Amino acid sequence: MTIWLTHFIENFGYIAIILLIAVENIFPPIPSEVILTLGGFLVSGTKLTLIGVILASTLGSIIGAIILFSISRNLTLSRLEKLLETKLFKLLGFKKDDAQKAIDWFDKHGIGAIFYGRCIPVVRSLISIPAGIAHVSWTKFLILTTLGSLVWNSVLVGLGHYMGKNWQVVVRIFDDYTLVIIALLLILFIYFGIKWYKTRIKK
Repeated sequence: MTIWLTHFIENFGYIAIILLIAVENIFPPIPSEVILTLGGFLVSGTKLTLIGVILASTLGSIIGAIILFSISRNLTLSRLEKLLETKLFKLLGFKKDDAQKAIDWFDKHGIGAIFYGRCIPVVRSLISIPAGIAHVSWTKFLILTTLGSLVWNSVLVGLGHYMGKNWQVVVRIFDDYTLVIIALLLILFIYFGIKWYKTRIKK
């Protein structure tokens, strides 16, 4: 895969980086850590520049995020309420007004999550979905997504450039980091799921 990615980026330059990162943000077949650190490494032996790779990858991130955000915005409040009224969700203890409560919570507390979420593996791709469902304004979404993506991409491209031929060491470190994040998210999901369900049972 590394050989293919190298040839693809060498042949198509910034267009390849934009395309790869955009696809990774929607459905990550290739982790961004690999693309970004490799891109940083290739700056030394190609016509690519460090700033160019960072800007191209950030543009790719924005394009991918916009696609998910746009799709999620079509999931209106009424559609969510209908979904929560199905037998499956009723058995799980959900109520119709939970949809509005979730949207209100994200409007009040979740805006910052768009920025910070762009810097967390796995979450960085998925954060566009709740933002779209909550109908966060396009201006806020684009600003926070751009800033968060710029930070994440700058760090990884910079590390790839700094490490040179050892850029894959960075990927291995972030792979471990990603596994820890997934494990923590799973634990938190189970914990809050059980806590929420017990609360509903008592009510």
